[in-house]
Amino acid sequence: MALPFLVVILSGVLLQLKKEWSWVQPPAKRGVAKSPSVSFERILSAARTARPEIGGWEDVERLDVQPNRGMVKVQTRDRWEVQVDLQTGEVLQTAYRRSDLIESLHDGSWFHDRVKLWIFLPTAFVVLVLWITGMYLFILPILARREKRAKAERGKQP
Repeated sequence: MALPFLVVILSGVLLQLKKEWSWVQPPAKRGVAKSPSVSFERILSAARTARPEIGGWEDVERLDVQPNRGMVKVQTRDRWEVQVDLQTGEVLQTAYRRSDLIESLHDGSWFHDRVKLWIFLPTAFVVLVLWITGMYLFILPILARREKRAKAERGKQP
């Protein structure tokens, strides 16, 4: 139970810092437009320019369209991220994205779905029980002192 819990703690710390640390997740750049005006083919073409390893849509894992930032993130299956301007189709940034890998470590799916369900999930329940019993042991002395004070006050009353 200790090893999966350590993996969850360490990966959780990295995920908490993902917006602060560009090593984990590349910072999001800003594009020109506030609404998409570039075609999907232009987005793919721009991504191919930045990452020649992209042969076609089969190499793209997902698109994250962010109209408020004026850009789209093209995330490839090999964990690279290409940010493309939604108006001009220009590449704003290309960087390696580690946050998805860290998330899969965090939930145990990186190892195997069975590991996720048969090791990481029970570990989560054990940690939940530890949290509940820890809170009980923390609150118990507070309640005991409060009860002791109440008894002492009742004993002082005529």
